[in-house]
Amino acid sequence: MKYKLICFDMDGVIFEPVNFWLELHRKFGTYEKGVELTRKHLYSDYKKLVEEVVVKLWKGKYAKPYYRLISSIKYMKGVKKVFEHVKSKGLFTAIITSGSVELARRVQKDFGIDHIFANELVIKKGKVSGEFIWPIGAGKHKKAEIIRDLCRDLNIKPKECIYIGDSDTDLEAFKEVGLSIAFNSSSEKLKKAATHSVNSKNLADVIKYIP
Repeated sequence: MKYKLICFDMDGVIFEPVNFWLELHRKFGTYEKGVELTRKHLYSDYKKLVEEVVVKLWKGKYAKPYYRLISSIKYMKGVKKVFEHVKSKGLFTAIITSGSVELARRVQKDFGIDHIFANELVIKKGKVSGEFIWPIGAGKHKKAEIIRDLCRDLNIKPKECIYIGDSDTDLEAFKEVGLSIAFNSSSEKLKKAATHSVNSKNLADVIKYIP
């Protein structure tokens, strides 16, 4: 199989394992309430989660903690080597994440990622506006939809795509693609569905599985 596209989850794959939105709750001083709301609504009613968090808890907060968090999260070891490898193979690259689009743009700027798909906390005049754009939502079937749409736009088949992820939210994406790699995953479902499973603190250890 000649693969033409490689897609990455972001938190725990490209970056060290930090749940971006829960970490932002810490920075904004809303962590306990944020955890409660996330457990209650993340997979059952994402729209409700957005309303309760972005509108009721965060609207009007200064955005400096948000931008500081984006710049402070550390890359996973081996990231540069992986992107050099996939570029040398001529693969298109994409990030598909339920995390922050600003964080994804950081990766795009640093490593020349072709396509990014992520959720966006809208900042206006230095403050959280209360708006949230969420094409990925919590992930899951949305990630699979993005892969299908992107492959159609690139005129390739989903089975010509590689996907690297680490959590249950990547499961549907794994089922969509031709080759899947579970990286440092604690999900037995994901590891079982994966073509390969890699347990390492160095993302470069996935290179041997990328033909």
